Amino acid sequence: MANSSSGMAVHDECKLKFFELKAKRNYRFIVFKIEEKIQQVIVEKLGNPDETYDDFTASMPENECRYAVYDLDFTTNENCQKSKIFFIAWAPDTSRVRSKMLYASSKDRFRRELDGVQVELQATDPSEMSFDIIKGRAL
Repeated sequence: MANSSSGMAVHDECKLKFFELKAKRNYRFIVFKIEEKIQQVIVEKLGNPDETYDDFTASMPENECRYAVYDLDFTTNENCQKSKIFFIAWAPDTSRVRSKMLYASSKDRFRRELDGVQVELQATDPSEMSFDIIKGRAL
């Protein structure tokens, strides 16, 4: 059972869908939500491979915390095609304090379950996860 020091339990579907994103590239992004009633992190939304970064940011709630992974395809300065998986901890300033604390205390445990994330980002405002910032962190 989860307790406040170890964070929330992680639903098996979270790990399965992350593996599918990483290995099979079935998804462009995944949004995860803490379901307080069952004390677990669950999958809230799966982004199709053809969805854009704007589709991804639009799926993040304005006043609620979420975790997300985003598979970014980009071209390096040397003109090489690359891909990096980002882990984003979304905690808008307008979300409830209890929610922010819950997500903050569960982040490390959840993040460890997602083997293969290359870049981690904390965002409290949409500007902190703008495409320019993401691309800059990828290079």
